[in-house]
Amino acid sequence: MSQFLRLNVWSGPRNISTALMYSFAQRSDTTVVDEPLYAHYLSTTDADEYHPLAAETLKTQSADYRDVLQKIMLADPETPVIFFKQMTHHLVNMPWDFLQKMTNVILIRNPVDMLPSYAHQVSAPTMRDVGYADNMRLWKYLIDNGQTPIIIDSKRVLQDPEGVLSKMCEHVGIPFDPAMLSWPAGARPEDGAWAPAWYDSVHRSTGFMKYKPKETAFPDQLKPLLAECQPLYDQLLDLAI
Repeated sequence: MSQFLRLNVWSGPRNISTALMYSFAQRSDTTVVDEPLYAHYLSTTDADEYHPLAAETLKTQSADYRDVLQKIMLADPETPVIFFKQMTHHLVNMPWDFLQKMTNVILIRNPVDMLPSYAHQVSAPTMRDVGYADNMRLWKYLIDNGQTPIIIDSKRVLQDPEGVLSKMCEHVGIPFDPAMLSWPAGARPEDGAWAPAWYDSVHRSTGFMKYKPKETAFPDQLKPLLAECQPLYDQLLDLAI
């Protein structure tokens, strides 16, 4: 590890990425940053037309990825560890070479659980929205450039938070801190402007909630997308801790 640990946790939406950000925020050696490339994504795609609170996000974040990299992601942090909650599908219309200067983790979730949840906010999602193909591209890019990123699965985290987080911390070169297992209910100052549309569940939580499988039938309109996502998820799950 260099002087600072710049840790990207790359995820798709409706994962436990916000809970993981809240978990790392409990560490005294860590600063957390919420989706610094979101405005870049909104400004360079048509996602601003259907993402909740897109206008508020664009008002509160720089949409210039160069500015974000220089002033936030590659700048010297105030703490030894800086945790960036990232969405893999935000890695569009920009070079990826900065990833080689950072430590990268990929967070995945079974699309059987994720897609119905995401459809509550975006009624007709596509592969571009949900990140599974992007996760695979990111994995291959990092491997081709000499990194061996750890992959963690949301279900496994919820089933054994201490065990999986301990392995994650060991992989990235920091000690596990038991404080990561719980946090105060409510919002955090680091929350992005989009939080009111997406973070209701984590704001009610005080720790990682137990995994519960979906009890309702999988929506028919999402089955074609599920058929695309499931093989990609399964490949990544085989590599997960």
